[in-house]
Amino acid sequence: APPRVELTPGLPDTAGILTPEWRAAWRKAAVDPSGDLPREVAAHLRHMRGLTVDPAYVVVTAGARDGLSLLLRALGGRLRVGVESPGYPSLRRVPQALGHVLVDVPTDTEGITVPTVDLDVLIVTPSHQHPYGGSLPAARRAELVEWARAHDALLIEDDFDSELRYVGQPLPALAALAPEHTVLLGTFSSVISPSIACGYLVVPPRLRPAVDRVREVFGQPVGAIPQAALAHYLASGALRRHTGRMRRTYKRRRNLVAETLGTIDGAQLLPIHGGLHAVLLCDPAVVPRAAARGIKLTPLRDYWGGADAEDGVVLGFGHLSDTELRTSLSAVAAALRE
Repeated sequence: APPRVELTPGLPDTAGILTPEWRAAWRKAAVDPSGDLPREVAAHLRHMRGLTVDPAYVVVTAGARDGLSLLLRALGGRLRVGVESPGYPSLRRVPQALGHVLVDVPTDTEGITVPTVDLDVLIVTPSHQHPYGGSLPAARRAELVEWARAHDALLIEDDFDSELRYVGQPLPALAALAPEHTVLLGTFSSVISPSIACGYLVVPPRLRPAVDRVREVFGQPVGAIPQAALAHYLASGALRRHTGRMRRTYKRRRNLVAETLGTIDGAQLLPIHGGLHAVLLCDPAVVPRAAARGIKLTPLRDYWGGADAEDGVVLGFGHLSDTELRTSLSAVAAALRE
């Protein structure tokens, strides 16, 4: 039988977005689809990330994968692309699909380590490494920036989940430390919904002409009305308010995960400082045992890029109601104790 509940990592709770402000933004866009989304993204980054960017270098995309594909095409040639190991599976597939060489770069408890090989591009998640959740400390960030400058490499900063932190404030973006060597890759999937299919790149001025040439060939995948609706929604301050509400909701659900799974013998729940998923180091046999109880879990090995994967699971807690999550976690706990 198919699982009754899928604890899919990274999925947000989308019910809270259906507010009068959200509906008003779409009604306004339908009448006048001329909103300036790059300008509003720049303002959003200033308010939420403390990052000052010129709207002229904000490029609207259809999400993280589209943004990465657009950028790699604009760079041209056959590139050596470094990726975190372990790392986010969907982004790892993009460079390979475009014919580039994928190079695994190890991570530790703080995030990605400074590469010891020559690379053209390095994809990093300094605010919230996926799936372990580590955040690069200031010293490691400085080392990474110096490496990029010394090797004339481009850092692609995947900024996912940076606004969904439960400990402290959002961390400063790498793009603020080395704007000439960094492209910020952003998406609205986590804070709004994956179905909105919209994100952005913040590119150095030297790359904007090449990005525009590729966009001219393949076209703009995000329509004028969705762009205008998001622009109106951001301009009203509604997204900041929505993010604040959802951060409190997700923090409550994170605490529920810790209370239910944090003290089970033979399992280790890693710290959850942000994001919409948790990593539990445990016997991989919990996956079929949980499935027998109607719960689908994602093995940690699915995220690994190298050969030394740890045993465990990655489970999402953002998209379920508190009641659904409590019931599902109880079933996972029972499966762990079998």
